[in-house]
Amino acid sequence: MTTLVFGHKSPDTNSTGSPLIWAWYLSEVQGTPARAVLLGEPNTEAAFMLRRWGLEKPEIITDVEPGQKVVIVDTNNPAELPAGINAADIRAIIDHHKLVGGLETKGPIDITIRPLACTATILHDLMGDAVKTAPEGIKGAMLSCILSDTLEFRSPTTTDHDRAVAESLAADLGVSIPDLARALFEAKSDVSAFSDADLLRMDSKEYTVAGKELRVSVLETTAPKLLLDRKASLMAAMEGVAKEDGADQVLLFVIDILNEEATLLVPNDLVKQFAEKSFGVTVSGDTVVLPGVMSRKKQIIPSLTL
Repeated sequence: MTTLVFGHKSPDTNSTGSPLIWAWYLSEVQGTPARAVLLGEPNTEAAFMLRRWGLEKPEIITDVEPGQKVVIVDTNNPAELPAGINAADIRAIIDHHKLVGGLETKGPIDITIRPLACTATILHDLMGDAVKTAPEGIKGAMLSCILSDTLEFRSPTTTDHDRAVAESLAADLGVSIPDLARALFEAKSDVSAFSDADLLRMDSKEYTVAGKELRVSVLETTAPKLLLDRKASLMAAMEGVAKEDGADQVLLFVIDILNEEATLLVPNDLVKQFAEKSFGVTVSGDTVVLPGVMSRKKQIIPSLTL
């Protein structure tokens, strides 16, 4: 049976590239037939990465069959995985997020969770010398994932090791890190074709905070004005998205990559309370700027409180 390798729903660059990287390694190096799949349409940056490195977009699936062999990368959260995940045969988990709990396995498995900025950095380390034999597209995906997740080393999640791996890959590929990062971020910032509901779900994760079910969305961009010009319609769409997704509230953070700050949209008193108690700010309008806030994983989620 072919092993399916996938990341989280609403796949970003890391959750699109990492399955391709690990499926190549399992199939070509370990001799274990494996195939990358996605749990949704890749975002614009991830789609650019596929085009840039000549990689075929993996098949999109909605669930997994009982007993299906799977490897999970870039998440360990059941809320971000197919409904049937606990009936599948989970063979390994490779991730860089906090341990959430709730996954069940049929036996002991390999689990690797390391405090690095990007899952692709962990994959690079696990592959060892096999990285040298990887085709250009796999190395390019690895580099793109790291630049995306670290926001070209601006994110506070960035470690010296993430940077060193990225610089080594860039030198091997003969590409400029600033040029590739600029192209990735420009692609990520092009959201004109997406509806407000699409944007609210594009890069979002589900959390329970202070008894509230939250969909915490981030939109990383080099052109925040394009998103903030849509704030009225985005805020109007939040109630419908929350209701459809079984959440109490959508929190949307627009991350300005170049100015290294986040703008939180504040549609109601509940979000105002979250903003003021979580980040120590005073909210007087329908947005609030949070200087230095770049990372959902390291800065936003650990701070959220009521």
